[in-house]
Amino acid sequence: MKQIITLMVAAAAISAWGADPYKVQVPAAGADAEGKTVYIYNTDTEEVVDSTVVSQGVALFSGTMDEAIPAIIRNEEVKGGAFVLEPGSIAFSDGDAFGSPLNDTYRAMGDSLNQKVAAVRAATDEASGEAAFNSLLSYVEAQIGQNLDNPISWFLMRSFGSYLEPATIKDFAAREPLFANTKLTKKILDAIARREATAVGQKYTDFEVNGQKLSDFVGKDGHYLLVDFWASWCGPCIRQTVVLKELYNKYKDKGLDVLGVAVWDEPEDTKRAIVQHQLPWECIIDAQRIPTDIYGIQGIPCIMLIGPDGTILSRDKQGDELVADVEKYLGK
Repeated sequence: MKQIITLMVAAAAISAWGADPYKVQVPAAGADAEGKTVYIYNTDTEEVVDSTVVSQGVALFSGTMDEAIPAIIRNEEVKGGAFVLEPGSIAFSDGDAFGSPLNDTYRAMGDSLNQKVAAVRAATDEASGEAAFNSLLSYVEAQIGQNLDNPISWFLMRSFGSYLEPATIKDFAAREPLFANTKLTKKILDAIARREATAVGQKYTDFEVNGQKLSDFVGKDGHYLLVDFWASWCGPCIRQTVVLKELYNKYKDKGLDVLGVAVWDEPEDTKRAIVQHQLPWECIIDAQRIPTDIYGIQGIPCIMLIGPDGTILSRDKQGDELVADVEKYLGK
């Protein structure tokens, strides 16, 4: 029995030695925060990893951990946002974490990111805007590649992952298991697989929302079908309705139908937008994530041209590129 107890104590000691201490100090705003419970969540798994009670205007967390994780402070009265929970002493200023290696790195990186994003927004023409955007993505891609083994890559993927080439993301995942095994990366890789399964040249995948099926509209009367996945709050979506109206008016008597599919939107908001913008085609309302999960759609508008036989002929095109694809098949 003594031997068993000795072994258990030794194993516990080894486990403790493998974990490093952390301390997180976050300022609280006002008297209302006093005595309130504050939580640290793992933003990847959405699990609570620590909690504390505000005392004397401060939320003070302490504990031990084996590896760094992407985290967030959740409480309205506490001034702390997203950060890397890692061994060391972490403090917050204006919602930004500092004092530990990865948080200091990420904070400095944020300044560069903000400058590059500002350059994209300040662009006055398409060419300069494209150049600024490509510079931003090149910087993001390089920073992700240098931080695959820590949560900095997680935060960058959450913000910019939808803009990176699928091959690049697959390469990152192949290089680093810690990166590949996050819930976020698995979700992105799943979306990539679904996009590839519904890419140009593939057959469409059916879905049903409130008794309406996509198959009810595909190939109807031998027509081509433009499917517009959109939402009332999405500015680019609304701007593309102008292009869709022009195409619809030009080709509706030559074999083109248009179908709106409202996703990520409140039904009443969708209905108001249909009236406000005078959309003349049918719309499947309240689709939410059903079609976007199936088609791996990570951003809207997403517009598809489906041929009479159900083959996807165009996808993710807008403006002049969309017009060119439609005219390729209906402008003869």
